[in-house]
Amino acid sequence: MKRAFITGIEGQDGSYLAELLLAKGYEVHGIFRRSTNGRAVNLKPLKADPGIFQKTLFLYPAELDEPDSVRQPLQQSAPDEIYHLASQSHVGQSFEQVEETCRVTGLGALQLLEMARQLPQPPRFFHASSSEIFGSPAQSPQDENTPVNPITPYGCAKAFGTQMTRIYRKNFGMFAVNGILFNHESPRRGENFVTRKICRAVAAIKAGKQSELALGDTSAQRDWGNARDYVRGMWLAMQHSTPEDFVFATGKLHRVQDIVELAFRAADLDWRKFVRQEKNLFRAADPRQVVGNPAKANYFLGWEPEFNFEETIKEMTLAEIANVNLEKLKML
Repeated sequence: MKRAFITGIEGQDGSYLAELLLAKGYEVHGIFRRSTNGRAVNLKPLKADPGIFQKTLFLYPAELDEPDSVRQPLQQSAPDEIYHLASQSHVGQSFEQVEETCRVTGLGALQLLEMARQLPQPPRFFHASSSEIFGSPAQSPQDENTPVNPITPYGCAKAFGTQMTRIYRKNFGMFAVNGILFNHESPRRGENFVTRKICRAVAAIKAGKQSELALGDTSAQRDWGNARDYVRGMWLAMQHSTPEDFVFATGKLHRVQDIVELAFRAADLDWRKFVRQEKNLFRAADPRQVVGNPAKANYFLGWEPEFNFEETIKEMTLAEIANVNLEKLKML
């Protein structure tokens, strides 16, 4: 039985990855932030299964900026594979929490690499990198050879972790991989991301708990994929014969406006009746064409997305509607 160690196991990607690895027969160990008080909402079904929890799934409270809290469960689990997913992952918040972002997202990756290197049998190492490392790229689409030129604190911290992963691969001979992940969504997406915000608002409007949705400029475009596809890519990258970096993306751009229209359609509502634009929510125009080229992952790993954009937004919206309906039942 292979053993895996996941940082950020309670998050969107970590929880889907845990499910994937458990289904493949792994013993899974993961760390979660103490501030969550063990709630780990995304892991509730796994924790409720007596055949899994404390049998093949083990959880430990830890903080990336407290290395000793990470080192002990890492040494105890002696994993074959490490998946480093934890970070301060919101780009906007990284401007408000610059030092914390760099300490947790950047230095945290380096410290974990060093811990892994010092284990008696160094495991394979996956670092969740980000399209934000490319900043405002001159070329489109972006691939593994696109120059690293971040323009946000989050992108800079991820770029540091990405480069250190490459250094440990080249200089220490570690099986260290960067998965350069473009935006990816699911019903488990954090509530402070625009995709989830829109879907939650639509569900609230459907239930009569909210009358409108105020947005800024909805013309911004991104390459949005599905989280379950991307964690499958992580696992495939770790099974490859050689450690290499891979871009995971759909290669397609969609607008925020597309999310709005799809979400309201899933709720059988006309978005024009409920959406208004507020000038104070407009940001400076973002001319970036952040769209990935996943050709390498497709060729070497046989990876390609199984979920399309429309399915993902519909699933997210219906999940939010179900949550609202469940809350209503609890109040009865």
